[in-house]
Amino acid sequence: MAKGLGNMMKQAQQMQAKMTQVQRELETREVDATAGGGMVTARANGKQQILDLKIEKDVVDPEDIEMLQDLVLSAVNEAIKKSQDMVQEEMSKVTGGMNIPGMF
Repeated sequence: MAKGLGNMMKQAQQMQAKMTQVQRELETREVDATAGGGMVTARANGKQQILDLKIEKDVVDPEDIEMLQDLVLSAVNEAIKKSQDMVQEEMSKVTGGMNIPGMF
């Protein structure tokens, strides 16, 4: 019984080490998302941080600020979602699909 528990603990430690490594790697990976047919582009990393935001000058209309705000929100939210999906996909490879609360 103790030997089985020891093996489980060793596997858990190996999984934790692999997850930490994957998290570090994901911090350097980036995803892009666009809105308005590419008029607004947001870039995020694997930590769900927005790294860059580009707005094409053609979409800037002082008479319609709300549209620009909507496009920015849409691009940023999609970039964050893509980043979260990327993290979830990579972590599920490590955990074999197990959902471990608080890990990601």
